[in-house]
Amino acid sequence: MVDRTRGKLVVISAPSGAGKTTLVHGLLAREPKLRFSISYTTRPQRPTEVDRQDYFFVDEAQFERMREDGAFLESARVFDHWYGTSRAHVEELLDNGYSVLMEIDWQGAEQIRAAEPRAIGIFILPPSRAELERRLRGRATDDEQVIARRLADAVSDMGHWCDFDYVVINDNVEAAVEELVRILEGTGEAHRVSAPGTAARAERVLSGPAADAG
Repeated sequence: MVDRTRGKLVVISAPSGAGKTTLVHGLLAREPKLRFSISYTTRPQRPTEVDRQDYFFVDEAQFERMREDGAFLESARVFDHWYGTSRAHVEELLDNGYSVLMEIDWQGAEQIRAAEPRAIGIFILPPSRAELERRLRGRATDDEQVIARRLADAVSDMGHWCDFDYVVINDNVEAAVEELVRILEGTGEAHRVSAPGTAARAERVLSGPAADAG
């Protein structure tokens, strides 16, 4: 029987290349009362993606109609494409006792937390700028111009880690998933933005060198 106690809203954000999608899948596998909020997007569907499972893929006209109708809890334009979260979908899950996990950029997270102050905000950082660049260059789908833009935007995005409740550095997938589980269980105080040492760890990532161009 479904627990009708209203669930928690969990927002995970990260720069492109930080590995948040892998962590989200690992977290969902560990938490049976957690449901993923599937976003709407105008971005073209990638070969490995499934419509209505990874995203709801819609065209710009449909997205704009939904936005004008107030259908989105948040929406943002990222890399020339729109992304948005269905208000009705999230509310239904929360009312049915499920916690809802949202994987969105920092702009969307800002909108969510303004509307839902009790939302739990978690920011994922890569282990270093060099590793971030290595991951972005490892994507066979992007050309050099796109990689350069994504890297610049990712470095800029990382500066928003301090706007969240918690920060997790994704150096090891299994360890990072375990840290996320502890945060959801209420025992992840060591990863609070305000915790001793958190700022120093985050700043080491942000100030580290980029990958060797050679």
